Amino acid sequence: MSHAMPDRLLPGSPYPLGASWDGLGVNFAVFSANAQKIELCLFDPTGRKEIKRFPLPECTDEIWHGYLPNAHPGTAYGFRAHGPYQPQQGHRFNPHKLLLDPYARKLVGQFRWSDALFGYRVHSNRADLSIDRRDSAPAMPKCVVIDEAFDWSHDKRPNVPWGETVIYETHVRGASMLRADLRQHERGTFAALASPEFIEHLLKLGVTAVELLPVHAFLNDRFLVERGLRNYWGYNTAAFFAPEPSYLSTHRLDEMRIAVRQLHAAGIEVILDVVYNHTCEGNEMGPTVAWRGLDNASYYRLIPGDERHHINDTGCGNTVNLLHPRVLQMVMDSLRYWSTAFNIDGFRFDLGVTLGREPHGFDPGSGFFDAVRQDPVLSQRKLISEPWDIGPGGYQLGNHPPGFGEWNDRFRDTVRRFWRGDAGLRPDLAARLTGSADLFNRRFRKPWASINFVASHDGFTLADITAYEHKHNEANREGNRDGHNENCSSNWGVEGPTDDPAILDTRKRVARSMIATLLIALGTPMLLAGDESLRTQDGNNNAYCQDNEISWIDWERAESPDGRQMTGFVSRVVALRKRHPLLRETRFLFGDREVLPGLFDVGWFDENGDPLTIEAWEDPEGRAFTLRRAGPGLNGETEVLLMMLNASAETLRFTPPAPHLEWHVLLDTADTHSAPHRLAATDLEVAAHGLVILAAQPVGEADWQAGWKAGPRHGSRLLTALPPEPGELPPASDASPNA
Repeated sequence: MSHAMPDRLLPGSPYPLGASWDGLGVNFAVFSANAQKIELCLFDPTGRKEIKRFPLPECTDEIWHGYLPNAHPGTAYGFRAHGPYQPQQGHRFNPHKLLLDPYARKLVGQFRWSDALFGYRVHSNRADLSIDRRDSAPAMPKCVVIDEAFDWSHDKRPNVPWGETVIYETHVRGASMLRADLRQHERGTFAALASPEFIEHLLKLGVTAVELLPVHAFLNDRFLVERGLRNYWGYNTAAFFAPEPSYLSTHRLDEMRIAVRQLHAAGIEVILDVVYNHTCEGNEMGPTVAWRGLDNASYYRLIPGDERHHINDTGCGNTVNLLHPRVLQMVMDSLRYWSTAFNIDGFRFDLGVTLGREPHGFDPGSGFFDAVRQDPVLSQRKLISEPWDIGPGGYQLGNHPPGFGEWNDRFRDTVRRFWRGDAGLRPDLAARLTGSADLFNRRFRKPWASINFVASHDGFTLADITAYEHKHNEANREGNRDGHNENCSSNWGVEGPTDDPAILDTRKRVARSMIATLLIALGTPMLLAGDESLRTQDGNNNAYCQDNEISWIDWERAESPDGRQMTGFVSRVVALRKRHPLLRETRFLFGDREVLPGLFDVGWFDENGDPLTIEAWEDPEGRAFTLRRAGPGLNGETEVLLMMLNASAETLRFTPPAPHLEWHVLLDTADTHSAPHRLAATDLEVAAHGLVILAAQPVGEADWQAGWKAGPRHGSRLLTALPPEPGELPPASDASPNA
């Protein structure tokens, strides 16, 4: 403070919420519908010593507010809320507990686990019906008033079209903890994300967006700390407006802004994984750090008639109450804040189904979805939902409203199972390759709404999908009970590491075939960071608590011969996707668009080049097929591509379907050394577990007709059955694809 501390606050304003500096002082405003008094507590700059306490003098429309003259950025503060402690009625006010401002922009200090963080006496026979009167301030971080000024005038968001987007899912800390070229204090921070070497790596891969696991300040769970572990993923939010302090090497918010600017300058978008479905306070037995102490009955959904307990649609103990307008406002204000104060390009919503729940269940017309879709700022950002939670009717893949992409786990599981060699998967894979129209073709949505992935932070890495058939989560110290039991994976003969060259060759080929499948499919591809160099987690499929080498990107491995080879392969397939518009088509494919006489935009054939029949689609032992795509290329000429997939355990000889064209081999997952070359013969071998992509020379109508005269191998019949909808019978084999 630059002047003597006043005796009381001025009335101030109920808007905006949070702590707002105007150059002369700071306005504080916080929502609580049920508090009887709220106090502002000021601390020294370190946050260790409380120096003054003021009651907020006014409450307008359930917003408590006051103005502190002469206060300035750097002021450390928190709140205390007075009101009824009646857990049976949902009220848990306890003025002995220091509370974070839900709108805090920055935190100083750390959480220190202590029984004082709980509103009740931890070991009381009355459990959470008791009340704890110890001051929690020494165990709490403090909020910090900030100056929002930053010059964004020269920053240009890349605005990459959805159809050209390739996402790279990574973790601020994990991306750089093993980077030997960085100074120690910069590792694991936003400063490392802005380093030229990391950006060069992203550009080499060809990705257009980084999707960062949660960067909001979070709380490390007590049970993890007691086991010597940490909540590495960060899905345990303690502040919706403040970055995680440990991700800032300089302790300045501008470090994150500079990282965003550097990525934007390279043409790379920044998407944040955000957690608005629950908070770090858990169920009724959890700590009191913010929302619970300010107004538990408003901020959380409680069980009707049993308000002592929380509705737990998230599996994390509580559910944020987006049915309340002030709580919905908090989420919307948070999203707009990151969009404008940090120029963020998009958001991935953890457990997005929870956000769309109304009293009757999930609703694509919920208040949250309506608010986001009409917002002039947020509606122009990339919006991605994780389309499930554990509540009733919690699996809602394909049922989100227009404007949202959705993580497509059907794609993940189908691709893994197909390349594992499971039976009866040709129809389902055909649907996934063509944009999952069975899931997303409604309300004029586009194929990009399907966020396709083979691996993500949650589950096996790409390397582990091919090396382990069972999870190995012993390092999590939960008796290997946590994590999914079914991973649609295969170890190809040995569980875990092996020196067997045949097994290693198969594993690498399967991994390349899965990556190629991901990048040739319609939809928005997402790569897991480190998969480009076959990073392993030693079979751990739930590494949420492993803030160590298990989770971090292994840059030494990335520089190994195998790592370099795989990185080069991924870069090559991404470049292939960019060069061939057919691989990023923004319309669903129904075989009803005639590109040349008798040539339709999509066709399906067996390895002999014959159109797939009803019997072929239904044959559970069919593990190979050719997908033909046709349409305009980069320069407007007609382009024809063949994707030949062989998930069987033996090499198969494939024949391109008629007519006879000049084919070039663009990619072969069994041969990573050969450059694109002309196919000299009339057929070719596709290795077991292999995928080959062929392209015809630019084709005109004369070339097309000449191809038939040059010797069609299967007659002049071009008609081909479309793949059946998964779970349905295929169409009649003699039906035209545009009938």
